[in-house]
Amino acid sequence: MKKRIYSQKKAEYEKGLKDGAPIAVGYLSVSFSVGILVAASGMTVFQGALMSLCNVTSAGQFAGIQVIAAGGAILELILTQLVINLRYGLMSLSLSQRLSETVTLWQRFVIAFANTDEIFAVAMSRAESLTFPYLLGLESLPVFGWTFGTALGAVAGQLLPASVSNALNVALYGMFIAVVVPVAKKVRPVLWVVILAALFRCVLEYVPLFSGISAGMAIIICTVAAAGVGALLFPAGMEEA
Repeated sequence: MKKRIYSQKKAEYEKGLKDGAPIAVGYLSVSFSVGILVAASGMTVFQGALMSLCNVTSAGQFAGIQVIAAGGAILELILTQLVINLRYGLMSLSLSQRLSETVTLWQRFVIAFANTDEIFAVAMSRAESLTFPYLLGLESLPVFGWTFGTALGAVAGQLLPASVSNALNVALYGMFIAVVVPVAKKVRPVLWVVILAALFRCVLEYVPLFSGISAGMAIIICTVAAAGVGALLFPAGMEEA
């Protein structure tokens, strides 16, 4: 009986590893750019790798590194991460509805730790109920790829000439453009929220009245303001209507 249960758990874990391998490859390339940014901000390779291991989120790390590099306060860093990563709480609630009854409380914490957009999408597309071994396997390689890629990028950022590092730095901005633009072209509310966020950021950057606002607080203000206006102008259900 125990041998059969072990075999089932092993099969589930291996299935998760297989499904998570493509995500890990993508994370490896994207986190390399994060590592370049880590080196440019003056952080060490260890600090960058530890950040990626403990905070598996590209947008959150991108904003966090900017706040750290600008010498922002810890409160700014906390609020920035809270605003940017708030969606993960909603995703975890949704994912919890698909979990197997055998998943314990501490296992739910482990699953939530690496519940990224891509892992969430793959997990939710599975027809069977989600077991802990499967989700553990699904998350293992992506977390390793994200951490290892950051370390590689940080090492490269310290060894490569400044001109090359600066060029690679643009890759991270390109990633966000590649994520936002296709959705913005198809969904009008997203396009308007993106435009509003850019306008708010320009106001905070160039209007002398707001010159005292730090980079971290500016990210928080722009994100909340643009999302708030978008929610008022385009409430849920309008597109379907």
